[in-house]
Amino acid sequence: MAKVDWKPGNMIYPLPAVMVTVGNCAENYNVITIAWTGTICSDPPMCYISVRPGRHSYQILKDTGEFVINLTTKELAYTTDWCGVRSGRKYDKFKEMGLTIGKASVVKAPIIMEAPISIECRVVDIKPLGTHDMFIAEVVNVLADDKYIDKNGTFKLQDAKPICYSHGQYYELGKHIGKFGFSVEKNKKK
Repeated sequence: MAKVDWKPGNMIYPLPAVMVTVGNCAENYNVITIAWTGTICSDPPMCYISVRPGRHSYQILKDTGEFVINLTTKELAYTTDWCGVRSGRKYDKFKEMGLTIGKASVVKAPIIMEAPISIECRVVDIKPLGTHDMFIAEVVNVLADDKYIDKNGTFKLQDAKPICYSHGQYYELGKHIGKFGFSVEKNKKK
């Protein structure tokens, strides 16, 4: 087995494929599909999205300082892709894709009712990085679809069939192989 040098690039895959909603009133609501997103800190809960300055949603993000990360599912895969290749300058993506606009609890940006999780975020910093600017945000609220919450109050994201993005492709998540720390747990004596 050998490794070969490859040009530097982003090969940290898979990533969540999310639909980010922006805007503070119906006239500027938009949906942008993003894979450059992730967790930054757990306490306080913080995350980021990276957006090209030329994207329609970019200025809305800068002006409002708020957004919602809506997790996507196998059922929403076509919509996720369509919202990623069409511009909000030309299309009302909510209307075109039949998405239900919901009211967030804390921020003014809308949520997508069809999403299993909507993560409400408030921007705390913007870092210009090259082709994209990183919007660093504090998570101020999370809205969960109750149909994925079991009788013990556990959110069952796997039941929503989330999708991810990997090197230009969308994938649904596969088989569960263990929980965090399973490889070092001691065997229970019988």
